Amino acid sequence: MPELLMTILIGVVGGFAVGLQSPISGAMSQRVGGIASSFIIHVSGAFLSGALLLFRGGEQIQNWRTLSWYMLGAGMFGVILYLTLSHTLPRLGATAAVVLIIIGQLAVGMVVDHFGLLGVAIRSIDGWRVMGTVLLIVAAYMIVR
Repeated sequence: MPELLMTILIGVVGGFAVGLQSPISGAMSQRVGGIASSFIIHVSGAFLSGALLLFRGGEQIQNWRTLSWYMLGAGMFGVILYLTLSHTLPRLGATAAVVLIIIGQLAVGMVVDHFGLLGVAIRSIDGWRVMGTVLLIVAAYMIVR
């Protein structure tokens, strides 16, 4: 299978995971609270990550001390993501909540790409990218309204 196709399929699988996690997380937060459900989700994620790490021979975990402070704090963004989903999902539904998250991702992603932040390759903002983002925002409005 060509590498690009495999990468696209992996991205779609990630989308399926977000699409399933969102309503499950929303239901859990309704029963035990947002912060408690965030804790439960991140503990279960830590167990799965630990098992995968053992399965893969530890990768380069010993190099964790060489990571930048913002890399070590990346898990906090996962907590913020989860807490925003636990707030928006019960009020707007799974589709709208995920669409709003995607809009935020696009906005930050375009800035990161444009300036080459965090070590990514520079991809300047151009008319096509702006037009695509505007179309996605219009689509989001149509979904959320």
